[in-house]
Amino acid sequence: MLDATRPQTTAEDHAELAENLGISDPSAGDRLTLEELRRTIDSETDPEFASMGEAIRSDLTGKLDGDLLEEELSNLAAQLGRLPEVREEGIPEGDGEPEELYRELVEPGWRVYDHLVEVGFFESVEENLPRFTPEHVEHTAHELIQADPLTSALSDCGFDEHEKTVLVMNVVNNNVRLSRWTPTREIPDGVEFDTEFVPPLHQRAMGGVLLWVKNLDVHLWQKRILVTDEILDDGYWDVKAMLGGLYLMAQAAHDIATDGSLTDAQLTAALTASAAIMITNQEEIVKDMFWITEEMRAPSTLR
Repeated sequence: MLDATRPQTTAEDHAELAENLGISDPSAGDRLTLEELRRTIDSETDPEFASMGEAIRSDLTGKLDGDLLEEELSNLAAQLGRLPEVREEGIPEGDGEPEELYRELVEPGWRVYDHLVEVGFFESVEENLPRFTPEHVEHTAHELIQADPLTSALSDCGFDEHEKTVLVMNVVNNNVRLSRWTPTREIPDGVEFDTEFVPPLHQRAMGGVLLWVKNLDVHLWQKRILVTDEILDDGYWDVKAMLGGLYLMAQAAHDIATDGSLTDAQLTAALTASAAIMITNQEEIVKDMFWITEEMRAPSTLR
């Protein structure tokens, strides 16, 4: 029986992934897995990726709390493990206000976020990484696919091979969407808002994830007569993917704090891919759970 909470992909999605990664085997499009990608793509490291990671590591060494990050990584993994229970409960209960259901999922994420803001983590990342371009996204995917410490970290917090492949697909097949997310330093003069108060791009990515998930309790409770199982199933994967991206960014910060096992190029890939995953899936959760159209909503009992 098809598991409705698993991310669904098409042959066209896999063909696009193959094309974007420069895989020329025409039969590869409908059977790509991470293992297949590792055997197929070029494993050579981009020297610029290494230099960017080195600069970020140099900026932040000695500023990050490794113990705090290690504890919250464990807590994040535990919350990811709770997702099936949250989906089973469906809509938060409550009379005057909703119970805390989805909000619990992001409590460790808020503690990570606050620490990274405090030490200037996001400013360093934005200063040293380029904006999203097709080339930068492709190099990121190559490094991510080959980085055993990163793919193993995702396994440790509950992502199977299919889900990890979809996370890579989220990064690679959305380079146009990602390019619309402009680094704060590149926002042009004359826009209708004060850029002084716009956080760095990676901070916006993580903060957005935390806010969307936090607001699900109230949103689902208030709109409960509209919500269907399909909406909840689609949102399950969006939430899992966003938390997976957050976990990857926290893992990268922990690696800096502890002089861990990631190479400088893998660190760059982790920071870029984690933001890309969080960005694409918070855009998806808006469509899947928040903008409930007439076609999506549960049938009215008054008709």
